[in-house]
Amino acid sequence: MPRTSRQARIGKAVKSVRTAQGLTQEDLAAKADLHPTYISDVERGVRNPSWDVIARLAEGMDVPAATIAAEYDKGQK
Repeated sequence: MPRTSRQARIGKAVKSVRTAQGLTQEDLAAKADLHPTYISDVERGVRNPSWDVIARLAEGMDVPAATIAAEYDKGQK
């Protein structure tokens, strides 16, 4: 699978969890101590977030990182 396809699935997963939590990109950025533009880039599949960033995003959304992983896996089916 091309790397960009994985990045797009990660972004879709993050956006899905974020919107389910009722958070804006700005809200999540503040909670995860990241720039809102970075959140946008992740969600658009432009960035390839590290495990540290994925963990920070999960913590910012008050969910286990496995929640993001489960959403990522949904994109495979």
